[in-house]
Amino acid sequence: MRALLTTFSWQELRHHPWRNAAAVLAVMLGVALAFSVQLINASALDEFSSAVRSVNGQPDLEVRAVQGSFDEAVFGRLAQHPQVTLASPVLEFQGLALAGERQVPIRVIGVDALALPAIAPALMPQPRKNADRFAILVPGHVFLNAAARNVLGLPAQAAEDRAETVELRSGGAWQRLEVAGHVAATGTALAVMDIGAAQDLFDKAGQLSRVDLRLAPGTDRAAFIASLQRAPGWPAGLQFAEPGDAAERVSNLSRAYRVNLTVLALVALFTGAFLVFSVLALSVAKRAQQFALLGVLGLTPRERLRLVLAESFVLGLIGSAAGLALGTALAAFALRVLGGDLGGGYFQGVAPTLHWSGGSALLYGGLGVLAALVGGWWPARAAQALPEAQTLKGLGAAPVQSKSHWLALGLIAASAALANMPAVGGIPVAAYLSVGCLLVGGITALPWLIALLYDRVAPAFAQRVLPMLAIERARRMRGTAAVAVSGVVASLSLAVALTVMVASFRDSVTRWLDVVLPADLYLRATSSGRSANSGTQSSSDTATFSAAFVQALAQLPGVERTGTLRTRSLQLDPAQPAVTLIARSLEGGAAQALPLVGLSLPVPAGQIGIYVSEPMVELYGAKPGALFAPLSNALGTSGSAPAAVFVAGVWRDYARQFGAITMDARDFERLTGEREVSDVSLWLAPGASEGAVQAAVRELAARQPSGIDGSGSSIEISSVGQIRATSLRIFDRSFAVTYWLQAVAIAIGLFGIAASFSAQVLARRKEFGLLAHLGFTRRQVLAVVAGEGAAWTAIGAVAGLLLGLAVSVVLVKVVNPQSFHWTMDLLVPWGRLVVLCGAVVVAGTVTAWLAGRAAAGKDVVLAVKEDW
Repeated sequence: MRALLTTFSWQELRHHPWRNAAAVLAVMLGVALAFSVQLINASALDEFSSAVRSVNGQPDLEVRAVQGSFDEAVFGRLAQHPQVTLASPVLEFQGLALAGERQVPIRVIGVDALALPAIAPALMPQPRKNADRFAILVPGHVFLNAAARNVLGLPAQAAEDRAETVELRSGGAWQRLEVAGHVAATGTALAVMDIGAAQDLFDKAGQLSRVDLRLAPGTDRAAFIASLQRAPGWPAGLQFAEPGDAAERVSNLSRAYRVNLTVLALVALFTGAFLVFSVLALSVAKRAQQFALLGVLGLTPRERLRLVLAESFVLGLIGSAAGLALGTALAAFALRVLGGDLGGGYFQGVAPTLHWSGGSALLYGGLGVLAALVGGWWPARAAQALPEAQTLKGLGAAPVQSKSHWLALGLIAASAALANMPAVGGIPVAAYLSVGCLLVGGITALPWLIALLYDRVAPAFAQRVLPMLAIERARRMRGTAAVAVSGVVASLSLAVALTVMVASFRDSVTRWLDVVLPADLYLRATSSGRSANSGTQSSSDTATFSAAFVQALAQLPGVERTGTLRTRSLQLDPAQPAVTLIARSLEGGAAQALPLVGLSLPVPAGQIGIYVSEPMVELYGAKPGALFAPLSNALGTSGSAPAAVFVAGVWRDYARQFGAITMDARDFERLTGEREVSDVSLWLAPGASEGAVQAAVRELAARQPSGIDGSGSSIEISSVGQIRATSLRIFDRSFAVTYWLQAVAIAIGLFGIAASFSAQVLARRKEFGLLAHLGFTRRQVLAVVAGEGAAWTAIGAVAGLLLGLAVSVVLVKVVNPQSFHWTMDLLVPWGRLVVLCGAVVVAGTVTAWLAGRAAAGKDVVLAVKEDW
């Protein structure tokens, strides 16, 4: 076998390097895309997890509040517990820092330096050179990590002879602090200071965010937690978290996004398998007589099969090796230029380094080789089945009659069954398998579809010679036609499915924005950083407007009415990202204020009605008509019975993947006593100038004594048009890669058409010579070939369209809800799909015509001479 590879196969590679290079390129691109996405996601996740571990440390248990902070008296009880050997109090909140004239978000952490080294050494402040070693205990001192120094424009190493200061704020006035050293913690910008100083300077006296615990050896954690929760006077709304919960939460945060992005990248590898198939099919067709001669000389059919598979293996191996190298380079470039975030908003602010994985390289390299072997299987079978005598005489292969309709029906039935199976660990594994079965089943059914269509079309062209020849060829060579257009069907079906999915999602987002953005202007306080899709505490947890400020806004000229919104993060499950509690006015009814899914239920007397987003139903079981105990416990206070919270409806929310809960602002105020709001919406009076109202709002903000600085720059004002345009621009940028993948897939499918027709034309040179002897001109022969291309590509376009629509239903109705826990309405953009299919048919016709030009020259007449 090695001798044949180095002689027989090597000569084919030497004479047709570009064709084989195209197959290698297809495999290389598929492996490179998938491997680079894996490296980027793994590096970002590892860096993000490392940053979480450096901040959280490695305690035995964490005590946190479900929402906000809790009383520091809990720390005293825990520190005195006989089973606790060490208790470390921590106060965390988001703040703003001044970097020149810019305000940048920064995470402020107050720590107890005496308890910190044993639990979270990465947070231990390191005083600068020549500084007092007790600088951490000085109230006006702060310690920054490398990311904070970078965003603040400070040098990486502090100057020994020059003092550095930084201004921080969270909700109140700016505080000027001296930078007394650094901390080793990685990740986003951090400012660490003494916990007592943080409480005093930022109006958080007596508040803690968490307490880290080290337990005595042999302590039963479950029994320890249960004893505390049963203890008299233990506060409601506190939860215990294991050390691994934070890492699991970080992984859960982006898992569905990472898996879907990887599957999308593997689409290129899937279509690359068809390009390998096309190249090898052409190669086998050109060397058919050589294979037949080898068979006469003693090479068995099984050895011919192994030879072609060995050729495909070599192509896959070279492509995979090059793909791994290219993928590594792409990942390194993307991490340096884009950071670890690939558009999902999960790893913003993280600057990871490349973490190369040998296991991932073996996996994706193996997938590239497997794709090449799958692509080479059919040509290898064709080489195995060659009839030596008939092929040596140049008569070609016998027509292939497909009897695989039962297999196709079985695969489609399996696809339907898999589509109805639940997700595995939050990943729609069965749905992906359903799409695969649907694609393979649809392509397997192509001979049946060709017979169904062209058996009815053929009589209409019986009196026209050239169309009749083209259609009869497609009818009687159904298996060959199915093989030729399989690449187009696969690529077009994926392009149609992605087009429908993106159009459906964009239309649903547009209509969702129409409901959630009814006002003309929107105001947001910006006194702390804002998380994107991270599932962490948002800016609005600490940045608020006072009730007096909201009333003053309503009195401004040009303002017809105002609306308010207050958000708060809730950690209902330690292993899940935080959900968002939204308090807003629902006086006009939930149906007007929220994009409800279904009807809302009447709230029973004595209970508080809430409306949950779709992820809450899936992740927390908050079904309409049921009481939602986790929220009741989170909002409960010590000494009072929890309020009964009734799920009155479900609404669609595309902004918060891990869940949101909406309740009436009056209920929220009654339960919490809070009247401050984080967002204000303004409806303008008819004829009012938007610019004049914005100027009046900023002037009013500048006159506020606290909470909003004198420049008015800590208030964001956006028009509804700006928010809509920004949201849709971000959406289009996030899905731009799908359009590129569609173009690549269709280009590979058309190359497959070209290779298939080249192979067929080469195998049919004597047939074309006979047509020339019968009086057909070269132009008419090319017209027959182009007609066959049109007939074959048309059936491919029909099959690709139908198959793509079926795949799009699985993507929209199964993959999307199981991955991201929200639903969307199916929208079919018929105009774009018709143009897409028409373009594929035209391109396939032209491609077939070009492929037939070289083989349908003057020498086809001489080809018949061999039989004289």
